[in-house]
Amino acid sequence: MADRLTPGDTAPDFTLPDDKGGKVTLSDLRGKQVIVYFYPAAMTPGCTTQACDFSDNIASLRGHGYEVLGISPDSPDKLAKFREKDGLTITLLSDADKSVMQSYGAYGEKKLYGKTVEGVIRSTVVVDEKGTVTQAQYNVKATGHVAKLRRDLGIDD
Repeated sequence: MADRLTPGDTAPDFTLPDDKGGKVTLSDLRGKQVIVYFYPAAMTPGCTTQACDFSDNIASLRGHGYEVLGISPDSPDKLAKFREKDGLTITLLSDADKSVMQSYGAYGEKKLYGKTVEGVIRSTVVVDEKGTVTQAQYNVKATGHVAKLRRDLGIDD
């Protein structure tokens, strides 16, 4: 497993396919703050809750200068179905080979129902306008995470 990121680290750059047939490169978003969150699988209960939560808060987050990128190992086609099914308004990216997740420390050993397994570690990394990590949260809960993140970022509108 890759080392986890900590505040002050340079966020690893990446280019990933999105659910609309395009590509998104993190460094192209310089000048904006970016919330990069990693989740195990589209259209599962916890991941749906978290994605809907981010979508419900996207106008406020963007109003405070944040863009949101949700990354999972799902294919762009599955992500498109996820967006359509749940009316998502955030950017969804496919990391099929899990290389970006590994570079962010968001893939590796984790506990699942008391067993140690290898998989996606639900994580959120906040990157500032210059590409520096300002927050790195690992093993976050799907429910209530966006509200906690808003508090951590000092956004309370």
